[in-house]
Amino acid sequence: MIAAVLGSPIAHSLSPVLHLTAYRELGLQHEYRKIEVDAESFREFVDTLTSNWLGLSLTMPLKEIAFDVAQSVSPVALLTRSINTLICGDELMADNTDVTGIVQAIKESSDSPFDRLVLLGSGATARSAIVAAAQLDIGAIYAVARNEAALLECASIAKRLGMEFEATSIYDLEFTPETLTINTTPAGVADRLVEVVQPEGALLDVVYHPWPSILAKHWLSHDLTIISGHLMLLHQAAKQVELMTGQTAPVEAMRVALLTAMRSR
Repeated sequence: MIAAVLGSPIAHSLSPVLHLTAYRELGLQHEYRKIEVDAESFREFVDTLTSNWLGLSLTMPLKEIAFDVAQSVSPVALLTRSINTLICGDELMADNTDVTGIVQAIKESSDSPFDRLVLLGSGATARSAIVAAAQLDIGAIYAVARNEAALLECASIAKRLGMEFEATSIYDLEFTPETLTINTTPAGVADRLVEVVQPEGALLDVVYHPWPSILAKHWLSHDLTIISGHLMLLHQAAKQVELMTGQTAPVEAMRVALLTAMRSR
């Protein structure tokens, strides 16, 4: 059986390391490929899938246009309007395991309760972070982003989940020990914030290369908890393995393989 991660660019992806490790540990003879597929060629690629395909992991720019090919969609993918997993079978089923990845990354890294989320960014990962925050019983979100339409979509998700939502400026933020900050912006975008932010609480930066990021170093310089995006990657991949194979993912073996691959970069 075959699975693959699709996206563009895709050369940097560590998903094959995670999935192939899981298959080996589970005694499965599956393949897992890394395939460059952009938005224009995505539907054509999906149309070529045959019965020997397990599923697809999706990264940018495919997480939203995947709705065009999915035949059934999980509630969390519908809520976040983001798909990072397609499961092949009698129908093409779509899911979002990024939410699980965020929740598990935070739970394994911090025992502290959080009551507010500072959200940097407003894209697909930010929408997943809002749902993850709700699962962590966080009641208020303060979002910093420039895309007003995307912020309105984030606000709509928060409202549906019964959460307070405020779009604000980084200059107006107040951080407390109960603040969880999640940076969902691409590498380097949030670097300038270190000049104005006086951090408290914990930081999850979805960036994991290079690590620590400049933003993470800022939190670390204040002796605060930093959570690497590689943990989100690990746990979202583990959930994908379980969806695609029906077996419990060997998370610790996947963790060791991921860290080894990261050190070799």
